[in-house]
Amino acid sequence: MQRTLILAGAIALGLGLAVGAQAQTAPVSSTPAVNPGGPMQRPHNAATETQRDVEQQKRIEQGLQSGQLDPAEARRLEAGESRIDRTEQRDLSHGPLTAAEKAQIQREQNRESKLIYQDKHNAVTGNPDSLKSNLEQADVQRNINQEERIHNGITNGSLTNREAGRLEGDEAHVDRMESRRDTLRQTGRIQRADNRDSRQIYRLKHNNRRRH
Repeated sequence: MQRTLILAGAIALGLGLAVGAQAQTAPVSSTPAVNPGGPMQRPHNAATETQRDVEQQKRIEQGLQSGQLDPAEARRLEAGESRIDRTEQRDLSHGPLTAAEKAQIQREQNRESKLIYQDKHNAVTGNPDSLKSNLEQADVQRNINQEERIHNGITNGSLTNREAGRLEGDEAHVDRMESRRDTLRQTGRIQRADNRDSRQIYRLKHNNRRRH
């Protein structure tokens, strides 16, 4: 009887370890492959690029908040983000991204990623509590919000490719303004442009056009 209980316990333990190992080694996908009750779903081919836009803006914001970036460095990095947005605007304007277009955008994003890293790890530091840093932080936070809304529109189909390209062009314009900002008067212009772009994102996500 005792031997039977020991054997049963060993089997249960073995099954538990096997299940645990399977749970640890099973690949995790961030994009659902199947729509329950519907056809197989594929991630949109611009989703990776728009998500990367969000992440790079977050890294700039984190650098400002930690003091690893000063406002001048952040403005230079926003000029780089503007160039990426312009490329996305051009390539999305005619529909799905081709393999060559995706590769070009990713090269630009990789180059920008290296610049963010270099600026965050050089000898230059900023004061997160200064007025200039606070202004930059507010602008970059707004960039994050807008880029996330574009990315969500791409992934849920509420934005067509052409609409997303149009919005990336708007973001490129704001990023360029931020890269050149050196007065409080220009800050007001940037905020008005951000407000205008926010309304445009809402209109395009809630019109009758959807990506199929």
